[in-house]
Amino acid sequence: MSRTVPLSAGLPADPSSPSSARSLSARDVKTLGLSALGGTLEFYDFVIYVFFAAVLGKLFFPVDMPDWLRQLQTFGIFAAGYLSRPLGGIVIAHFGDILGRKRMFTLSIFLMAVPTLVIGLLPTYASIGVAAPLLLLAMRVLQGAAIGGEMPGAWVFVAEHVPAKRYGLGVGTLTAGITGGILLGSLVAMAVNRSYSPADVSDFAWRIPFILGGVFGLVSVYLRRFLHETPVFQELAKRRNVARELPLKTILREHRGACVLVGLLTWVLSAAIVVVVLITPNYLQKVHGIAPALALEANAVATLTLTLGCILMGWASDRFGTRPVMLVGFGGLLVTSYLFYTGLPGTPASLIGSYGLVGLFVGSIALVPIVGVRAFPPAVRFSGLSFAYNMSYAIFGGLTPIIITLWLQKDALAPAHYVAALAALGFLLGLVPMSGRGYLPRKAVPAR
Repeated sequence: MSRTVPLSAGLPADPSSPSSARSLSARDVKTLGLSALGGTLEFYDFVIYVFFAAVLGKLFFPVDMPDWLRQLQTFGIFAAGYLSRPLGGIVIAHFGDILGRKRMFTLSIFLMAVPTLVIGLLPTYASIGVAAPLLLLAMRVLQGAAIGGEMPGAWVFVAEHVPAKRYGLGVGTLTAGITGGILLGSLVAMAVNRSYSPADVSDFAWRIPFILGGVFGLVSVYLRRFLHETPVFQELAKRRNVARELPLKTILREHRGACVLVGLLTWVLSAAIVVVVLITPNYLQKVHGIAPALALEANAVATLTLTLGCILMGWASDRFGTRPVMLVGFGGLLVTSYLFYTGLPGTPASLIGSYGLVGLFVGSIALVPIVGVRAFPPAVRFSGLSFAYNMSYAIFGGLTPIIITLWLQKDALAPAHYVAALAALGFLLGLVPMSGRGYLPRKAVPAR
């Protein structure tokens, strides 16, 4: 007689429930490891562009173009990756709820690896003229579509595999792997720039990170062949309970509250990542005159503590419950962001120490998928999370750099105010019952 897997399997509201008794098996560890590795490589492929934006701007646009316009168009192509996330996420998630998590999980990394490899092989403006930036734009659009499906797909895939009592740790570890892609990109960029002269970087060395990312991405596609479909989707298919109508239609009709919750939490996530991790290194150099090497070193430390923080927050969510960890995590982010930005420029030691501390609390972003995955029922879980997450990230991830840039004209502490305000929002969202309870199709269990 076959074992019946509850539709809420792996997504407990109460870690003391009987379904939470199983511990991590060797198969769970393999699933988590391959998923995290793939997430690291895919996010590396997505962000490596920003580390070589200045070089790409000179190579893919006319040499006589004003520098400000060249940079604007270069970052415009980077932003195109964000704008294409919702469409890619919706399409990939739609088929993930119909055909299975594993197929779309593998497809998303393939769609990221190939464009990354192509970017590394593209001819420049000097060779093919205006076709060069157009091809670069097309590759970024494909990358954005891929990342839009990868992150929600990875969270759902792992959440539906790991045992209930390790749900937070599993999702947190996967999120750590994804954010580790930023650290990997930073380290590779530093290695390339230290190993080659500026002339060599512009000549050929800029291609190395993209080619490596593409090749390793294709290896990850092969490795994902050894993953298994999630027990939750297998049970849905067995009961013929997979989504029959367009999943997005069901989400907008029946799960608007969950969409709002996940969308607002994603705003908090985008503020922490975009401001603290991506914008701050340039802010340290431009506003406080900190040497580029020191700024990048401090940023690498903060990214490392962010990665560790994701694991810590996931573990704590299993141990103490999601709600109290949200209150502590986002409350800590509010306090440490002010400590960091008001203490600048400080000494090298204080800069690295305070940046590392705020990075640790940025790890609270792992709570976003922990809440978000279980906010939707299994039949439309992939589509619901993908729609809410990607729509919010496309809006707020794109607007945040503009908001901070304009705000800095008035106040040098604009990054601190913005991050603290969104951390306060995250704190308040921790009080929402759905944040601690999740989706319970039959009998509600009090939120912890």
